[in-house]
Amino acid sequence: MDIEHLKTWMGRTEEASDLVTPRLIASYAATFAPHLAPCPAGDAPLALHWCLAPPIAPMAALGADGHPAKGDFLPPVPLPRRMWAGGSIATMAPLREGDLVTRRSRISNVTAKEGRTGPLCFVAIDHELSTPRGLALRERHDIVYREASSLPAAPAAAAEPQPAELSWTVEAGPVLLFRYSALTFNGHRIHYDLPYVTREEGYAGLVVHGPIQATLMLNIAAVLTGRSTLKLDYRGVSPLIAGAAFVVKARRQEDGTIRTWTEGADGRLRMEGTARAL
Repeated sequence: MDIEHLKTWMGRTEEASDLVTPRLIASYAATFAPHLAPCPAGDAPLALHWCLAPPIAPMAALGADGHPAKGDFLPPVPLPRRMWAGGSIATMAPLREGDLVTRRSRISNVTAKEGRTGPLCFVAIDHELSTPRGLALRERHDIVYREASSLPAAPAAAAEPQPAELSWTVEAGPVLLFRYSALTFNGHRIHYDLPYVTREEGYAGLVVHGPIQATLMLNIAAVLTGRSTLKLDYRGVSPLIAGAAFVVKARRQEDGTIRTWTEGADGRLRMEGTARAL
């Protein structure tokens, strides 16, 4: 892996736009309800932005994992496995039904590390989403690439030691994963192709999308704060496998922030984050 060559992608930009349609809002709400923060009529629920302007590639341009091939906007990282590692979201203003939303993206960092299964490459992308009223959301999206490995996934971290103030139990069945993949035009086979994900990537089952968990964490924090303008910093800790219910939890902390996390059916940590009102 020539990390210096991959770093030349830093600073690259792209722009994409999409409409917030009534059908998108209704489909999104039907997929996540009742686990969404209340919002005024005409406003889009929090985290719907991940359904807007997804990369659209023809079938011939997809890799073996179902993702668009690398080397255009994203650097051509020569590692076959790609995962959502975490990021940061700051919601300054709502998206509304009928809005034309423009997303401006910039690759801000490319780094290499050594992991348990071999080399890792992290790519950070900064996004700004604007409506006709101005800037609505800032986001940093962290992607991790790794080698193909026959090693079993690392055991999940121990559960959060402190009790939750609010908990949501969410059924993580294949229909939830299918609906979210459809909403986001996500062809990654780890979310729907059981033979592929178990035989080729070595997971115990279908993998719940990282942004599904982050969506729920942002919304549960909004319920606790009573605010829709929030900043959430979050990171994936261990893959969440579908097939059983998982739990989204949150509690207020002494410094005024919200600690939020997800736990698998075994009660162990899968994603964690900290939110604060803006």
